[in-house]
Amino acid sequence: MIPIARPIIGKEEKNAVLEAMDSGIIAQGPKVKAFEDVFADYIGVNHAIATNNGTSALHTALLACGIGKGDEVITTPFTFIASANSILYCSARPVFSDINRKTFNINPEEINEKITRKTKAVLIVHLYGQACNMKAITEICTDYNLKLIEDACQAHGAEYMDIKTGSFGDAACFSFYPTKNMTTGEGGMITTSNAAIAEKAMVIREHGSRVRYLHEVLGYNYRMTDIAAAIGIEQLKKLEGFNKKRIENAVKLTRGLKDIEGIETPFIAPDVRHVFHQYTLRVKNREKVVKVMEKAGIGYGIYYLVPVHKQKLYIDYKDDKLPEAEEASREVLSLPVHPGIGEKEIDYIITTLKEVL
Repeated sequence: MIPIARPIIGKEEKNAVLEAMDSGIIAQGPKVKAFEDVFADYIGVNHAIATNNGTSALHTALLACGIGKGDEVITTPFTFIASANSILYCSARPVFSDINRKTFNINPEEINEKITRKTKAVLIVHLYGQACNMKAITEICTDYNLKLIEDACQAHGAEYMDIKTGSFGDAACFSFYPTKNMTTGEGGMITTSNAAIAEKAMVIREHGSRVRYLHEVLGYNYRMTDIAAAIGIEQLKKLEGFNKKRIENAVKLTRGLKDIEGIETPFIAPDVRHVFHQYTLRVKNREKVVKVMEKAGIGYGIYYLVPVHKQKLYIDYKDDKLPEAEEASREVLSLPVHPGIGEKEIDYIITTLKEVL
């Protein structure tokens, strides 16, 4: 079986975990602070705030940006549901804006049409490891005085015009789930260069407290452990190598698949460094291809089978006309691209798809 994802954990991570455990500090402590510092430096921001997962990072970032009851936040319908759910957690209303057909990312031209007097922020998602059109999106947010939150949970090390994702918005969020380009097992990170947002996020993360047992606001227990941070520090050292391998694997897959009828290989936008959290095709006869892949022992993913606005939780949004997101959900198919696969596996994937198509 060739898995769709496989975390790569080496002796460095294992030794770091043992060191953290031997220290006696296994909850949030000096390792978390060290991880925050190196991650902020890597992204190119002034502050990083570690959390226990990517969803809590999104929730905290939205609250720290002042999102609350009655506010509208424009976001994409084509993403993992946590992006939109985080808006609901704030008692705000997600407003879905359609995607660009080629990149699968939110379409800036559609954002303008969704802005109302209640709009407070735009929450974008750098889907599959490819940065959104940040020039157009930042201009819109500046023109309408909107907060910009980046969901970079799939975009560790991705770039737009040589600037890393996670450094454009008022705040940005990363996930370190095991399938991501780097992992801490479970974990998340908020990045920002805004000192006030950073301070608010730290208070929210810690039960609304700056001083132990004194609580200023409603907060949450969203802290990362030193054990997770110890893994993250070592994984970050390897991230560029992991991304390089993902990009190389993507190039090989595209070279072998681009001329096959019925397949549309990933589009890479100009001025973007795509780090291929997922290698996602468009396939017209997906059901047939999936059956062959299952029989051949090739892992795959359908990200995402049902767009967010069509989920039962979002039934109030059933009348939204979002044709690009809906078409994408019928055609997308992700193939293994992670650093754990090699030349033989890639050749096997290509050969299998050529035979079925």
